[in-house]
Amino acid sequence: MKRFATLRGGSITLLDGDQVRRQLSPDLGFSKADRDLHIRRIGSLASEITREGGIVVCAVIAPYDSVRKEVRRLVERSGRFVLVHVSTPLSICEQRDPKGLYAKARAGVIREFTGISDPYEIPGDADLTIDTAGITPEEATSKILQYLEKECFLTSAEAR
Repeated sequence: MKRFATLRGGSITLLDGDQVRRQLSPDLGFSKADRDLHIRRIGSLASEITREGGIVVCAVIAPYDSVRKEVRRLVERSGRFVLVHVSTPLSICEQRDPKGLYAKARAGVIREFTGISDPYEIPGDADLTIDTAGITPEEATSKILQYLEKECFLTSAEAR
């Protein structure tokens, strides 16, 4: 795999959906309205970081197309936005679930759970779609890095 050394822009900030929920959205549940608000909050943070020249990676489940589009418009006011759709069949998501949330959703313990009792709207405007069913996390990461290099977000160490 290539070593990517040079970023085009400022620092990189990771906004992990679970961490942001615990720290900034503990009042929210998993209803559609609450999930929309959670994604809007993350989008607002990403927009502020982008406006200051930073690069933001948002690792979130954003199941609704309208809110994804809203966040894209917000971020694009001050920077670039890349939507990566990590496409994984539901059966594989359930196999990989370290928290046991899918089992709880199937048992009715968790209501309004994406993919089980609530929809996931597949993005029609993803900049990159990666089917992770047959690849490793490292291979998926490599695909994302290659895309970012192609789109001039970063350069590989080999190119310097």
